[in-house]
Amino acid sequence: MNKFMRDLNIPDDVIAQLRLEALKLDTNNTAEVRSIIPKFDARALPMDSQPITDLLDNPPEKLVPVLEYMVNRRLFPEDYPFHWTPKIGFSNRLIIPFYKDGACVGYTARAINSEANPRYLSEQQPGYVFNLDTQMDDREFVIVVEGPIDAISISGCALMGSEIKDSQNWLLKQLGKELVLVPDRDHEGPKTVEQAVEMGWSVSMPDWPEGVKDINDAVVKLGRLATLWLIVQAKESNGLKIQLRAKKWFKEKE
Repeated sequence: MNKFMRDLNIPDDVIAQLRLEALKLDTNNTAEVRSIIPKFDARALPMDSQPITDLLDNPPEKLVPVLEYMVNRRLFPEDYPFHWTPKIGFSNRLIIPFYKDGACVGYTARAINSEANPRYLSEQQPGYVFNLDTQMDDREFVIVVEGPIDAISISGCALMGSEIKDSQNWLLKQLGKELVLVPDRDHEGPKTVEQAVEMGWSVSMPDWPEGVKDINDAVVKLGRLATLWLIVQAKESNGLKIQLRAKKWFKEKE
């Protein structure tokens, strides 16, 4: 039925609302309704976490490598409310809080060295879409990626994984904007693209310059505006054209 309505050019936000109302009419689908409309509980950040902006005037010695990591990744304190704590296990990590409707509902703490195991320490609730709160403006489309650092780099949203869950699709569709997926160029990418096409999203698979493997790499090398330009230029909404582009784009990466 979703595909049939899209073939009739019914807007995706209308389809999402119709699906929700249909589920509400069926008392047997109470659990499914709840799964589509996720609720997020307030969660605490790691102990003694502080906003990095509060520490810049006199940064602790252990914070300096984290600040250097941010500079290398072109992540600026004004881009996002990054946090840090000196506690063991977290002092070498950049803490990225998760917010929904202004409340903290989780976090991910990214190690600043690639050899760390695990690279991420996270408190994440099912169905969460990262950076959703910042999309409530007059922008025409929302860029959706997998990871939070890529999302912060271009002020987009992140799925926090390679799968688009129904609840995430519902949350994003409520924005009433064109959704543009920029997939990771890995073995899970084609599956994410397929899901996006089924859900009526647009997809962008830019011709990244040599040495660029993701959005943050592009921002580091080209800057934010040039990266956004490449994403917009490669944006496609036609399902068949997306599928043909994906076959070439992912094959070139092999």
